[in-house]
Amino acid sequence: MSDAPRSAAPAAAPPRTAAVRFAAATLTGLFFFLLPLRVGGAWTIPFDLLVSAIRDGAPTLVRFTVLALITISALLTLGAAAQRALGRTWPVDLSPFATGWVFTAIRLAGAAVAVMVVSGTGPAALLDEGVGPMIFDSVVVAVAVIVPIGAVFVTLLVSYGGLEFIGTLARPVMRPLFRVPGRGALDALASFVGSYSIGLYVTNRMYLEGRYSARESATIATCFSSVSLGFFAVVAATLDLMPYFPLIVGSVLGLSVVLAAVLVRIPPLSRKPDTYAAEPRPEPEPEGPLVRTAVRRAVERAGASRGVARECATGFAEGVRLALVILPTILAVGTAAVLAAQHTPVFDWLGRPLEPVIALLGIPDADVVAPASLVGLSEMFLPALFATGAAVEAKFFVAVLSLTQLLFFSATIPLLLELDVPVRLRDCLALFVLRTTLSIPLIALIVHLVF
Repeated sequence: MSDAPRSAAPAAAPPRTAAVRFAAATLTGLFFFLLPLRVGGAWTIPFDLLVSAIRDGAPTLVRFTVLALITISALLTLGAAAQRALGRTWPVDLSPFATGWVFTAIRLAGAAVAVMVVSGTGPAALLDEGVGPMIFDSVVVAVAVIVPIGAVFVTLLVSYGGLEFIGTLARPVMRPLFRVPGRGALDALASFVGSYSIGLYVTNRMYLEGRYSARESATIATCFSSVSLGFFAVVAATLDLMPYFPLIVGSVLGLSVVLAAVLVRIPPLSRKPDTYAAEPRPEPEPEGPLVRTAVRRAVERAGASRGVARECATGFAEGVRLALVILPTILAVGTAAVLAAQHTPVFDWLGRPLEPVIALLGIPDADVVAPASLVGLSEMFLPALFATGAAVEAKFFVAVLSLTQLLFFSATIPLLLELDVPVRLRDCLALFVLRTTLSIPLIALIVHLVF
């Protein structure tokens, strides 16, 4: 997404109007994603309340809407394949849905799984509540609601100066430590308080706008797209570790900083080129006092943007398009991964070499922890289910590791592969192995310090 459409917009707004736009839009966006609210005895944020209200208010309508989106995605993908095979130009541009034969097959498989799950007809293994319905209702439906709605409020931060403001303030930390622009702090924040899908949406948009290079976008997408704080609580509650919740959050955040600082300096991330998908718009060096520079750049950006309604409508449309592309892939790949984890011994086999390592590090129940350390590659919540009967030290170890690994086949990996950000499957697998390998001794040290 280049600057061309922006340049065709009306003349820049007066400075006072731009300043009001920046303040109002940024505060609204931050309010939506960050304001802590205590509802029903638990802490939450307005973003989660809105998503929950939509999902819980009309669950049947939402399920059938998601089914329709997945079916439409499969049909558009088939249309794009036919358009390319026949070499014809049709009235409707289907190029956003064009992909290779592998992902065409995956999207078609996702549509088939969606029909079976919603209709309740199909193989018993697939219709098991912990397989197809779990992926569809817990992951796919959530992403289908989160991405378009979140895109609207992300637009308020991105289009009216919030990105420039946060990026300028965070640059002194993000650039030397992680070799990425300060803007990356917004992606990480959006993931942590909202959803990894929102963080990845922001990263993809910044890459297409030329604000991130290929290397920077790949780094931010794979190192900072954390699951939300709400999911931290789900894992902690499942393992009966809520008394240790602050320690879990602190451990994961600390590990994430260390891992990101290391991984950006070694392959595969260090080998990504600093090329751009659009005219480069690198983050400029601060000029003068940091806060004053941040405010000035934010106001300039707000003054150059279109009206709120038009910007938000564009953001919503981009969110819907992204949802159409990723939903069938997440469903197909996620279901296959969970089936493999539950019905094959592959993760037990892979985990056996880790058993002596886990035992040597002094973690109890090594025979449970070892396979749980790798099963997170299929679905991030499965390690918690594996370790429910383990010792408290083992449960803490599994909780922190599963929340630190970030990359899993039920959601983040297929989502990454469908984005424009230059991340391939081999990159995801290599980074999962590296994150796991580096995390295990560090988490073991934390366990011994805590217990």
